[in-house]
Amino acid sequence: MKTLWNNYRYLFFRRVTQISLLVLYFGANAWGWKMLQGNLSSSVILGVIPMSDPFAAMQMLAAGAIMATNLLVGVTVVVVFYFLIGGRAFCSWVCPVNMVTDLANFSREKLGINKIQGIKQPASRKIRYWVLALSLIISALMGVTAFEFVSPISMVHRGIVFGLGFGWAAMLIIFLFDLFVLKNGWCGHICPLGGFYSLLGKFSLIRVQHYEENCTLCMKCKKVCPENHVLHMIGKESLPVLSGECTNCARCIEVCDDDALGFSIRNMAKNKKTGE
Repeated sequence: MKTLWNNYRYLFFRRVTQISLLVLYFGANAWGWKMLQGNLSSSVILGVIPMSDPFAAMQMLAAGAIMATNLLVGVTVVVVFYFLIGGRAFCSWVCPVNMVTDLANFSREKLGINKIQGIKQPASRKIRYWVLALSLIISALMGVTAFEFVSPISMVHRGIVFGLGFGWAAMLIIFLFDLFVLKNGWCGHICPLGGFYSLLGKFSLIRVQHYEENCTLCMKCKKVCPENHVLHMIGKESLPVLSGECTNCARCIEVCDDDALGFSIRNMAKNKKTGE
């Protein structure tokens, strides 16, 4: 039987990572810290290494902007990083909105809303890709970075780091939407940034691996997974999760008492012996 630490260790590390990033950004703004300056769209590590949001850069290109060298370098750094660890790791390990949507999902479960609304979701997860495309089209037509102007992610981040009121309003709206309207509504169905990182995540190296010989079909993994359609192989065959929509949050690994799930490197996973 797993201990409490085993059941929540990745969740703990995710929260530490998310909160630490917010503290570093806040410290840079409030006290001039140099470790991490800027925001989630454009940052500098130790005043030397640039990081730039690739989706924001795509909107800038669509709007007709000329890309500066440091912006191109920053985009390359971010793309390479998420290519290695998994595109949507941004969503579960970095994005502050994830803490809001996780709280909403936890509240849904405790209040029994999931049972009332049923299992079938009334909206397609492909909406985020349409929003992504629409953001680029509007950027091209209007000459602005369309999504950045209305992005709840940016609003929440600014609200926490700089204390702007709209950030807290965006946080409340997303929480209520995910709580009462649609399970995993923002992150799982609408957010175009999550859609972008899903496309990038198709090529990433670090994957969740399923070991069918250990699986007892308890389905705890599918219950906690925010994108449970990516776990289509559960109880059927030993396969890695190859869908880019996996957030690499590792909740499925934590809750599995059978040791049937774990992280692996793409195309290098070895069959795991039962009981190891």
